[in-house]
Amino acid sequence: MAKQQVLSYLGLMCFAYCFFLSFQAEAAVKKYQFDVQVAKVSRLCHAKPIVTVNGLFPGPTIYVREGDQVLINVTNHAQYNVSIHWHGLKQYRNGWADGPAYITQCPIQTGNSYTYNFNVTGQRGTLWWHAHILWLRATVYGAIVIMPKEGIPFPFPQPDREQNIILGEWWNSDVETIVNQGNKLGLPPQASDAHTINGKPGPLFPCSEKHTFAMEVESGKTYLLRIINAALNDELFFAIAGHNMTVVEIDAVYTKPFSTQAILIAPGQTTNVLVKADQSPNRYFMGARPFMDAPITVDNKTATAILQYKNIPNTVLPSLPLLPLANDTNFALSYNKQLKSLNSVKFPAKVPLKVDRHLFVTAGLGIDPCPSCQNGTHLTASLNNITFVMPTIGLLQAHYFNISGVFRTDFPDKPPVSFNYTGASLNANLGTSLGTRLSKVAFNSTVELVLQDTNLLTVESHPFHLHGYNFFVVGTGIGNFDPAKDPAKYNLVDPPERNTVGVPTGGWTAIRFRADNPGVWFMHCHLELHTMWGLKMAFVVENGKSPEHSILPPPKDLPPC
Repeated sequence: MAKQQVLSYLGLMCFAYCFFLSFQAEAAVKKYQFDVQVAKVSRLCHAKPIVTVNGLFPGPTIYVREGDQVLINVTNHAQYNVSIHWHGLKQYRNGWADGPAYITQCPIQTGNSYTYNFNVTGQRGTLWWHAHILWLRATVYGAIVIMPKEGIPFPFPQPDREQNIILGEWWNSDVETIVNQGNKLGLPPQASDAHTINGKPGPLFPCSEKHTFAMEVESGKTYLLRIINAALNDELFFAIAGHNMTVVEIDAVYTKPFSTQAILIAPGQTTNVLVKADQSPNRYFMGARPFMDAPITVDNKTATAILQYKNIPNTVLPSLPLLPLANDTNFALSYNKQLKSLNSVKFPAKVPLKVDRHLFVTAGLGIDPCPSCQNGTHLTASLNNITFVMPTIGLLQAHYFNISGVFRTDFPDKPPVSFNYTGASLNANLGTSLGTRLSKVAFNSTVELVLQDTNLLTVESHPFHLHGYNFFVVGTGIGNFDPAKDPAKYNLVDPPERNTVGVPTGGWTAIRFRADNPGVWFMHCHLELHTMWGLKMAFVVENGKSPEHSILPPPKDLPPC
């Protein structure tokens, strides 16, 4: 009997130890050190100091598994105040780790450190990180790769290899200087001098033969490309000469796979594609260039990288991909229409069918007085005619500690005046009202938000990013949203789920989400120019009834204001 008890005890200990090991394997702690520092970098025959993480451009990739805890200590050695946003991570109850300066934290001052401490829960796929203050994300950015839990396969054919493809922009001059000059004039700063693929513009630009990203492939093998648009102001087409791509994921959410010759990706978005090396062994250009179907100046040059089959010499000239025309609206609309959630048993699309709160928000440009500016005015932007004014302390702190006078919670559910939003261009009465006005949302309520472009000065596409949440893109259209007819056309079965969505030029997009993440969550256009001009707002999602549904206490090393 004693022997049986000992064996039973040993068996129990073995089970407990194995359980502990499996728990450890599933929920590891991943630690990273980010030193924000200035490094000298040369592109397009121009050398300049840029802000980097660990001296790398682009910055280091964060590799984690679903379920991991992540500790990233950011130490600021640069002359600018800094904060880092982990774009697309939901940060449940933990806005303190979200990163947008003056929204969820005050920035990390020169010589100081802050540890972003968060869990990766219920997410797997490609996301990214970037600076979230000034225009520093021009050079301060990198990939986040979240692998599925151990033993859980991708819901698509296992690739032989993976490769990050980060699309960006490059200015020959100092970006902050260019931005400040534009602001003094009341005008947009100059467009970028090049686009980049993994920090390199490719051989179509001067002095760039050595600044070209190349990826070697073997015939018959399949490659997973994790594509990120880290550009500041441009939606981009991306294609590979001679090769189709199969889209399998967007914004770290699996999709129904479909084949395409090119993809469209807005700033802030990610797209995973499978590429099979099934063409005759050669060298093929990958190319990225802007999509712009409004009368607005952009940097329309093509960045290139090389897909090179094994054993093909570098002397072979690559062929160029067939990219859509810069103003190909039809391609943009038809491509986005093909994006659908996988909606499988393992990965269901939990679309809210009942809506508690309907919001209708117009996005537009404006002109406000500026006596010191070139024309006595400066360009601005607004949501529901409100140009957002950034506070001087974090909104999350103000909310958590009940500090009065920092913000109001009266952001309107609809614009102050109804008009023909996408009719003839409106060039008069373009003043906006200024304010730090937030929208208060009840915990666990369901929200439908219709984002409507307007022809104030000009129509333009706006990629909107919502922090702290994914949402379902249930509908989109050209012209004015019709609340009587358009909801009947919604896709409530398998709409794409994402964290950043493009509102089409002269059109609208409807999204739905469940407000189950308490805190203060930023929503803004991911065109840095528009964000700077005030095309932003925030939601205050109230606490639930229990501590498990309430904001976590702030960390002790939260940067002071």
